[in-house]
Amino acid sequence: MSILIRFFLILVFPFILNATINSEYNPFILKQLKLLTLSQDSNISSEILSKIAKEQDNTYLKYFEYAISHKSSFIKKDNLYDSEIFRLKKIIDINKRAGNSYAVLRDEAKVNSYTLLHNQNLMIIEVLKSLDYTKTENFHNKLNKIVIENQEMDKDLLNLNYKQYLDLKVQSKILDIAKTNIIEFNKLLDINIDTINHLYTFEDKIYRLNQYANYNLLGVDLFVNDFKIVKFINPILDIYGLSVFKIILMLVIFIFILFIRKVVYVYLKMYLLKAKKLKDYAEAILSKISKPLEMIVILINIDLTIYIYNDFTTNGLVVKFFNISYSILIIWLIYRVINVVATIKINNIDRANIRTKNGIINVGIKILNFAILIIGILVVLKLAGVDLTAVLSGLGIGGIAVALASKDSLSNFFGTISVLLSDVFSQGDWIVVDGKEGVVVEIGLRVTTLRTFDNALIAVPNAVLANNEVKNWNKRKLGRRIKMSLGLKYDSNHKDIKKAIDEIRDMLDKHKGIATQNTTYEYTKARSAKLVSKDDAEGVKKTLLVYLDQFSDSSINILVYCFSKSVDWEDWLRTKEDVMYKIMEIFERNSLEFAFPSLSIYKEN
Repeated sequence: MSILIRFFLILVFPFILNATINSEYNPFILKQLKLLTLSQDSNISSEILSKIAKEQDNTYLKYFEYAISHKSSFIKKDNLYDSEIFRLKKIIDINKRAGNSYAVLRDEAKVNSYTLLHNQNLMIIEVLKSLDYTKTENFHNKLNKIVIENQEMDKDLLNLNYKQYLDLKVQSKILDIAKTNIIEFNKLLDINIDTINHLYTFEDKIYRLNQYANYNLLGVDLFVNDFKIVKFINPILDIYGLSVFKIILMLVIFIFILFIRKVVYVYLKMYLLKAKKLKDYAEAILSKISKPLEMIVILINIDLTIYIYNDFTTNGLVVKFFNISYSILIIWLIYRVINVVATIKINNIDRANIRTKNGIINVGIKILNFAILIIGILVVLKLAGVDLTAVLSGLGIGGIAVALASKDSLSNFFGTISVLLSDVFSQGDWIVVDGKEGVVVEIGLRVTTLRTFDNALIAVPNAVLANNEVKNWNKRKLGRRIKMSLGLKYDSNHKDIKKAIDEIRDMLDKHKGIATQNTTYEYTKARSAKLVSKDDAEGVKKTLLVYLDQFSDSSINILVYCFSKSVDWEDWLRTKEDVMYKIMEIFERNSLEFAFPSLSIYKEN
């Protein structure tokens, strides 16, 4: 009984087991075997051979497309042919013990074929894995490494030489099967080499297809590429790194971004117009941000177009360029918004006649703009790859030299702070400083500009303003001085002069434009803790003096000293003119004449 079992195990069981495990290869391998067999026919024409080569390329491309589109499931099949190899090795061990050399040869050839395909499958899996964490410039290097590893795994298989067995002229069915397996193994070696060659041929395309798959666009790409006209156009566009699908995708993205820009702008406009706190600024902000927003949208479109053109990959220099460009545009956008708000705020303050704050806001805006510029430069330098720590430490070391070189600029800057804090003058004030006179146009960071009365513009360094006497004609609320010296002839009657003085004093006391002790004024400032006269603090003058003043060389002089209620120059001139007319009338009523310089010559007898 034991002899029969042994005979069955040695002779019968291997044939049954081999028949059950000799499963077919996958459709890709079977088709490549078929095409390779056809191409090796010596009677085939060159035209048919060209068609076969084209079909082989198409088959490889379809295989790679399938692998990428089913990547997750494909990667899991890392044990391809493991069970077949395991079973065949068991049979080989049995046949070796039984001395069936041809059966061993047959099964070893099959094991080698399965091992070769197993290693090839692992190579494809590694390629698929590498696609997800390598950039396009690194994918080639990674592919080289994977191919080298594959060749190292197949080193023993590549060195096998079965020629001696193929030359055997022995009548044996097992040997014939072994020869068939050997021929098949040799063909699979060629297919493995073809697979490696096609990996390099379609290297860029494989990477692009994987990127499409990551964005769920692979199905659409394959659908578009199935059209005959697309198959005709794509080879032409491929020279320029383009494809029909790429162009379609670029156009769709371009239109979509424009649409989104319109939608965002509409919703932003609605929000700004509805927001109560932004009601005064909404229209101006929208008009100012429209241009930067358009440029940002254009830049985004260009960025995405280049990104799609490069198969959804980024280049270091391109990324830096766009990041810097985005930063500049965003900083410009912030700058415009801040200055729009500041402009409206200043206009509101100006209408409220709060001039001191104008100067502070103007300087504050300049400081803020300067801060935006510095932050913008630092951001650009950071994005450009500059080490900001080294730059800032260098600035600290060079700060002393800069401070010494810009001593005057620093003194002017601190002069600005001194001017603003002291409230000596404000924008629009009429001042006199260091022999220069005019209306303050703007208090800047370095200089204050004056508009002279002959319409010239003078720039006065703020350090000069802080360290010199400043006469401010606008720092008065009530009372602009009118001072006259009225000369009368020496032959005037003293009673007429006395009467005229009383009439002038009475006229001024009752004049609507002249400030007197009876003139009421509502003080705007509360009583401070300082011992300061309220009249002097706010610039209120009500003095009224009319007296016989002196006997001069040619006249008897009357002093008229008073203040107009209005401090406005034109109102002051109008009041002064009216007073002068009234004084002339008083002199005429009292038979008084104005004296003029004269010289009397006496001749001695």
